[in-house]
Amino acid sequence: MTSADETPVRVGVFGLLGSGNLGNDGSLEAVLGYLRAEHPEAVVDALCGGPEAVTTRFGIPATRLHWNRAEYRTASRAGAIAAKGLGKLVDVFRTAAWVRRHDVVIVPGMGVLEATLPLRPWGFPYALFLLCASGRLLGTRVALVGVGAAEIGNRPTRALVRWSARLAAYRSYRDAQSRDAMRAMGVDTTRDEVYPDLAFALPTPPASTPSGSPGPVCVGVMDFHGGNDDRARAEEIYRRYLDGTIRFVRALVEEGRPVRLLTGDECDASVVAAILDAVDSPLVTAAEPASLADLMKEMAVADTVVAVRYHNLICALKTGTPVLALCYAAKSDALMDRMGLGAYCHPAREVDADRLLEQFRDLEKHSAELRQTLTERNLAAARRLEHQFTALTTTLFPTTGHAHTVREAP
Repeated sequence: MTSADETPVRVGVFGLLGSGNLGNDGSLEAVLGYLRAEHPEAVVDALCGGPEAVTTRFGIPATRLHWNRAEYRTASRAGAIAAKGLGKLVDVFRTAAWVRRHDVVIVPGMGVLEATLPLRPWGFPYALFLLCASGRLLGTRVALVGVGAAEIGNRPTRALVRWSARLAAYRSYRDAQSRDAMRAMGVDTTRDEVYPDLAFALPTPPASTPSGSPGPVCVGVMDFHGGNDDRARAEEIYRRYLDGTIRFVRALVEEGRPVRLLTGDECDASVVAAILDAVDSPLVTAAEPASLADLMKEMAVADTVVAVRYHNLICALKTGTPVLALCYAAKSDALMDRMGLGAYCHPAREVDADRLLEQFRDLEKHSAELRQTLTERNLAAARRLEHQFTALTTTLFPTTGHAHTVREAP
């Protein structure tokens, strides 16, 4: 506890939080759980994409990430373009003022150093650069905790991401590929560690006992159009992914299997609607998860999961449910391999329903042994995350507890 003559440490959390992405919010939930358990004296608030949602769900004050409310909408008219330009300038001062009020700022997980999904340099990469530059200039430690990274081809985005990483006082990654990517982009990663994704620190619902007869299959979907380098064929990629998924779901229904459709972001609702429209059967239903906890509850009672989104995969793995991954980035392949399911990956860009069904049947055939493997790998992940939080405390929260000591330059 903080004594009367000590100032509570002021901690900020930063990112596209409260914006409808369950994985991002799950990473925040894990960090808040750590702070409340290990540093209950800390005063916490957020600079984020959806401040109202963050305050409502997590009970912390929150400020909007961008001055321009239409930041992530396409600007075509002169007025909208001017507003975006003005917003970039205003955000320099807004971000610096927010950072100045804190002793520590934590970026909780998320793929903040990658561009595996469509991304513009002047959007979030610019916002992250402002955060890290402000932290370095103002003496506030910025920690990138358990983040994802990937080599980026677009030069402006690559430069902003590289400088953001260099200016941060602390970095850890959710897989070795992320650390390798940052090293390849010119960041000194000698002191950077790799830990499991922060979502592995969340509570796990009790798993169901397989009944012996074929049970429900959870299918996690995604509004998937490829990544930054796929813009020219984005619609083709989406159509192939959707058509393959529809064929797969239809085949399960023809075998009498109940299918539960799951999302990981608000934008995925259109994919659910398309599948329900194409496969008109009472065996196909859709959930409306509001958190990773909701996703895990759905997956814990399923026989098997097939999913695309990275954090949907994590939820399935964490509940010990065998999962087949439709992989859109190296992070998914790496995660599945690390958890002992590397043989059950399928490319999201080239969905082949017949091959997917073949892999699915093999997955179910080996379900019992895979559940045992996941139990062991989850225990190992939990131990590693304990080390992550211990390292974070050592780096960001000095034993004296005085706020001014936290503000010392890295």
